[in-house]
Amino acid sequence: MTHTDSTRWTGSGRAKAAVLLMLAWVTLLWALEAIDVASDHSLDAYGVVAREPGELADVVPAAFMHFGFDHVAANSVPLLIFGLLAALGGIRRFLAVSLVIILVSGLGVWLFSPSGANTAGASGLVFGLFGYLVVRGFVERNVWQVAVGLAVGAVWGSSIGLGVVPTDTSVSWQGHLFGLLAGIAAAFLFRRRTAPA
Repeated sequence: MTHTDSTRWTGSGRAKAAVLLMLAWVTLLWALEAIDVASDHSLDAYGVVAREPGELADVVPAAFMHFGFDHVAANSVPLLIFGLLAALGGIRRFLAVSLVIILVSGLGVWLFSPSGANTAGASGLVFGLFGYLVVRGFVERNVWQVAVGLAVGAVWGSSIGLGVVPTDTSVSWQGHLFGLLAGIAAAFLFRRRTAPA
């Protein structure tokens, strides 16, 4: 075994890292919401208020803030599942995909949400990871990833579809829609290219 071979991730090592990363991520969301509640919702200020120039600095932090425990609970399970499935393909790639989704979703909220609306939550990332997982297998021509994408689409497709249309003014369909589009774009942007034979 060469030095290069010994430094590569094994399948079980990558899986363990993915599980630990997503458990830590979701734990962080709950901890931040606990701090928010204990501080009389002082962290709500890190949400994104549309078209206020100073609010652009909150585009990334807003993806980690929530408006109550029900809100963070609604995002936790799909984020844990989608994040784990995406992170199994590589931690660095997952983090890059997540950053693109968070930025595009947050900018979509900043540009298109109603004036004065304060928007926060991980749902833009959830919708983006959904789009990424559904498309990734087809982009990379990987049968297993296609199967994962089809399973994800079959289980969550209808609820994701309802979340990107403006039917509920209390839900940021803008963040959902731009997150979904960013996830699809990220599947192309970060696709693995196979070496020529």
